[in-house]
Order: sequence, then structure tokens, then C-alpha cells
Amino acid sequence: MADYKPTLGKTFLAGLWEENPVFRLVLGMCPTLAVTAAVKPAFTMGMSVLFVLICSNIVVSLMRNLLKPHLRILMFTLTIATFVTICDLYLKAFQSEMSEALGPYIPLIIVNCIIICRAEACASKYGVLISIVDAVSMGLGFTLALCIIAVIREVLATGIIAWGSYTIPVMWKSFVPLTAMSMPIGAFITLGLMLGLINLITKKQS
Repeated sequence: MADYKPTLGKTFLAGLWEENPVFRLVLGMCPTLAVTAAVKPAFTMGMSVLFVLICSNIVVSLMRNLLKPHLRILMFTLTIATFVTICDLYLKAFQSEMSEALGPYIPLIIVNCIIICRAEACASKYGVLISIVDAVSMGLGFTLALCIIAVIREVLATGIIAWGSYTIPVMWKSFVPLTAMSMPIGAFITLGLMLGLINLITKKQS
């Protein structure tokens, strides 16, 4: 039997729905719960993971034929750490407020299960093009999931969506903010409800 090779279309769509890192694979829960109190830090985290995913997948794919089994995970980690460091330094230099808001969660991308998983499952097995598409798919799926959770939490906690100095009123004037949604319990409740909703949709589709 010929080796299975995923198509570009299926690979791109997988991360957005069927294999969404947060809602379907339940990976990367630490930043998902920690940085989704507001939309801007959630989006910044998503874009940071997307950048690291694309760059690390490209490098791992290029060196896949040179990897020795006992050095595989070490090389993955060193590659990912390099691009995480670049991302962290960029945020500190040009987005200092976001860097401070995200705190240790940018450096922790090094041990993010999503990135290690894609390096092992895709980039170490396939060519550069399919690895880039896989990284874009998973990165966008992760970003989308974070932003959905952040929108729900921020709107229910404040009644608005804030992006720097810009604010978008969403709720009516008499709306009573649910302060708990900006706390850790709000992250767990929102994530749990979203996972339940996704499971319900999946069961109805099947």
C-alpha cells in the first residue's frame, strides 16, 4: 500500500475544525485559560504561536532526513526555542504592553504541546509545503479558538471589546457586568461550555 500523503485542502481545513487544537484535540490549555480575559492578548498569543509553528515546521521539515531517533525531540525543542526567543524579543521591543500582559506565557510556547505535536506528526514526515499549510491551519485554528473564548469573556465581563485605546460597545447600557468572567473561573466555565457545544455539534453531524 502506498504511503498516505495528506492533501493541502484537507490539511488546511483540519486545524480549523476537525483537529482544532483547542476545541477538538484539547491542546495548549495553559495559554487558553490564562490569556483569554481580553481579545487583544488572546489574538497576540495566537499570532505568536502561528509564527513559531510556521518557522519551526519549515526547519524541522528541511532537516527531517538528517534527524536521528535519539536526538529528534532535542532538535525539535531547540528549533522551537529559537523562534520563541525571537518572538519574545520582538514583543518586548515593539509591543512592551502586550509582552508585560502575557508575562511568562510567551516563553512557555517552547513547551506548547501543539507545536511539538505538529513537528512530530507532520513536519518530520512531509515536505515543506504541506508542513507550512499544516502550521497555518493549526495556528489559525488556535488563534480562532482563543479569540472566540476571549470575546465571550470580555463582553460578559465588561460589556465592551477593547483594543488598545479603541473600545467597541457591545452590550446595552443597563447591562450588569459579570466580573467572574474575567477571573480564572470564567475561563473554565467558557471553555467547558464551548467544548460541550462542539461535542453536541459533532454528534449531530455524525
